[in-house]
Amino acid sequence: MNRRHLLGHGGALLLAAGIARSARAQTWPSRNITLVVPFPPGGSNDVFARAIADKLAAALGVAVIIDNRGGAGGTIGSTVVARMPPDGYTLMIGHIGTLGVNPSLYPNLSYDTLTSFDYVAPLGLVPNILVVHPSLPVKTVQELIDYAHANPGKLNYSTAGSGSAADIAMAAFNVAAKTVMVPVPYRGTAPAVTDLLAGQVQLTMTGSTAVLQHVQAGTLRGLGVSTLKRLSVAPDIPAIAETLRGFEASQWYGIVTPAHTPAPILERYYEEIRKIMKMPDVMERLAAEGVDPWDVTPQEFRSHVAAEIPRWKAVIEAARINVPR
Repeated sequence: MNRRHLLGHGGALLLAAGIARSARAQTWPSRNITLVVPFPPGGSNDVFARAIADKLAAALGVAVIIDNRGGAGGTIGSTVVARMPPDGYTLMIGHIGTLGVNPSLYPNLSYDTLTSFDYVAPLGLVPNILVVHPSLPVKTVQELIDYAHANPGKLNYSTAGSGSAADIAMAAFNVAAKTVMVPVPYRGTAPAVTDLLAGQVQLTMTGSTAVLQHVQAGTLRGLGVSTLKRLSVAPDIPAIAETLRGFEASQWYGIVTPAHTPAPILERYYEEIRKIMKMPDVMERLAAEGVDPWDVTPQEFRSHVAAEIPRWKAVIEAARINVPR
């Protein structure tokens, strides 16, 4: 076969593939959609999943099934999604850990943050709250820093696992405050908070969706929020930046799909999810959890992730964080 025939054959294949993708997009959706949460139940990912699943199902006319695929800092579920067919039937909640942190934490990561996924829609920004068990004799960020300096290596903080958002946030705090506190990894946010409530560990810094209710109930003491300014939903908790100038370590969340999902499907998802995130009942529900709106385009979402990767790589290297192999 000569070069002209080869080029013609290749062009025909590309045309056929484009027609097939267009046909799939026109008949979509015709069956249930799976929304993968790459962490166990009970964390901020689940809050977003529950907030949008039923409303997205109503908008699309098919069921949206939440599938928790936890393990290895979100890499297990993320890998599953990256390898799924790009047919519009698999979504994933991506966040700071799976998309922004893991590329620098796992040297043999089986997916590429920026090329394995299409970026569909942002969901929200979740501030971390630094909380301690009431038995710990500190009431401010500065008192915690002073106590940690006086007792190096004696304070334990819980995380949702090595390399999780809570782990990285506390690592950033240790670097900024020049403290030595010891991480205790759990298999998810829920057990990490449960053991903190029981006094098995002394503190954590994790998403407001997991701990704000306990601060309001008085079962945990809130020392600081990870945003540069205080939260409107918890104005009595200072920003950590009021003590450690410039400190910021919030979480962000958004929806992604396997790469090469047809553009019409991506556009429909973006339109519907954007509508859902602006619904008064959804906004009220998330605001009560301390979630801030994040209304950016899919392209801006991707650019944000690209900028976060080197930022957290610097923290990982400074804190010498390693995950179990």
